Amino acid sequence: MKNKKLLMAALTLFLMAILTLSASAQTEKEILENMIKAMGGREALAAVKDMRGTGTIEIIQFGMTAPFTYYQKEPNKYRMEFEVMGMSVVQTYDGEKGMWINPQTGEISELPPDQARQIAKQSWGNDIFLNPDKHGVTHTYKGKEEVNGKSCHVLEQKFPDGDRIIYYLDSSNYLIYKTRTTATSPTGGELEVEMVFSDYRKINRVVTAFSWTMFQGGAEYARFTLNEVVYNTGLDDSLFVLK
Repeated sequence: MKNKKLLMAALTLFLMAILTLSASAQTEKEILENMIKAMGGREALAAVKDMRGTGTIEIIQFGMTAPFTYYQKEPNKYRMEFEVMGMSVVQTYDGEKGMWINPQTGEISELPPDQARQIAKQSWGNDIFLNPDKHGVTHTYKGKEEVNGKSCHVLEQKFPDGDRIIYYLDSSNYLIYKTRTTATSPTGGELEVEMVFSDYRKINRVVTAFSWTMFQGGAEYARFTLNEVVYNTGLDDSLFVLK
């Protein structure tokens, strides 16, 4: 009788584990699909072959504002450029490696590994959500959490290299309200980085945030404001290669 009870208890736990995993996987898929719908839907996002965004960045700590432009082209190209104190800073990813132009010397060199890894992920564009399996990316639903008085679904995105991004999705519309991740600080330690997004607009069926604020270690670091977002202008591959 005792062995029978132990067997039944073990089977019950086993079935509960299976049901929990199944429900979790289904919920994660549903949450991700709802986020994709909120961003414009699979068809609209897949139709984006390249994009350009222009705007300004306000660096709070230094009290300065600078123009910036970023470019992304499917499947894996990215370019960011901005001006600081009259100097132009350019970073690119050509599908294989990250490069940058030193604004003080004008020399072209490879980005440090951590920065190259991050810009490579930016180069994936919408495909990171549409086809995460292709990139070895997994998602785990962490339930609901209140953030700044806003009810949010919490979705953890994990990369093959161990990096994680936590997405806080507004439960009323499934748009990204905030992200949280860790980055390497100038001293080599880990630094928590949060981005809070707002001013969502629809451009060519795609919904994107035109304003976001960056927090580092809990302190407001920078504010980004887009003036324009343009899709499918036929960006040439040479734009992403520094020579």
